[in-house]
Amino acid sequence: MTEWTREAMAQRLVRYADLVPCRTAFIDTRTPGSTEKENFTIIGAGVSESADQFVHITEPHGFNVGAARQPEGCVNSQHSHETAEVFVVHSGHWRLIFGPNREDGTLDIAPGDVCSVPTRMFRGFEKLDEGVGFLWVVLGQDDPGKVTWAPAVFESAADFGLKLTKGGTLIDTSDGDYTLREAELEAPLSEDDLAQLRTPPLEKLAECVVRFADVAANPASPLAAPGVEEAGLIVPQPTADGFAPGPISGWWPHGFNLRLLTLQTGAYVPRHSRREVEVIFVHSGTLEVSWDHGEILMGAGDTLTVPVGLPHALRNTASVPCVAYVVRGGEDVARPLFDAG
Repeated sequence: MTEWTREAMAQRLVRYADLVPCRTAFIDTRTPGSTEKENFTIIGAGVSESADQFVHITEPHGFNVGAARQPEGCVNSQHSHETAEVFVVHSGHWRLIFGPNREDGTLDIAPGDVCSVPTRMFRGFEKLDEGVGFLWVVLGQDDPGKVTWAPAVFESAADFGLKLTKGGTLIDTSDGDYTLREAELEAPLSEDDLAQLRTPPLEKLAECVVRFADVAANPASPLAAPGVEEAGLIVPQPTADGFAPGPISGWWPHGFNLRLLTLQTGAYVPRHSRREVEVIFVHSGTLEVSWDHGEILMGAGDTLTVPVGLPHALRNTASVPCVAYVVRGGEDVARPLFDAG
């Protein structure tokens, strides 16, 4: 059995200040309007096409966690995913843009909002306001597959010497990378293939967004206590810990639950363990996570993966509320096991 020392737990913590960005993660990295975006792979291999992508935590979780950081006006080009893609807005205002040619409408999201974009449809996103914004992103499954790009993305990338192989590896021909001669290149989708990736109506896509202001706590949560609230954000099916499906349940699989945990000043969740993977992302405030051999104080933008079965407690030690997003593995979630007494 692993002894979870301070040093061992520190390996499961990724602080915002320590995130390692990749500026060459995808085929659109040189396309005007996309050159300043940064991609992060926090947990799992992610979907990056670049050998330069740094992976912070490689342990399989049943889902991947990544992030994007972009300045005003920076665009992530039109693409489709084979597994769930969930955006948690940590900072900035963003516009989600739908359709292979950005023709199928938009949805705007703001700090604290959550959006799960359905699989097998084209989406892109743009940072709208001044300054740099940060999206924390959850992708379904250990292997989320590769990105499918809209045909126009290939055309733009080719003008800057970037090619993509069938296996999803980026090749930079402008650097004289002659492995291109030995590689089978990915081709843009045919019209028939494009027809299979239709955008649902915007009113249907609106069901895939939870606004921060509309989040409702679940009083039946086992974590509910004075000063502690837990709300369901993505709940695909009824769970053993007392959550009904919704507000995002989805007509596509997620493979995880997403919750919003709020602790007021001094609020405390007693020692408990979980039967499933638990990843905590602090949106605002501070959160102390303690266990037998120590404690970790998390701040805004930090991500921690808690070992399955580890008894741990949560406390807000600051003078402002703590707001954290929690990913729990699996579509059903068991009740936590609290220490006796």
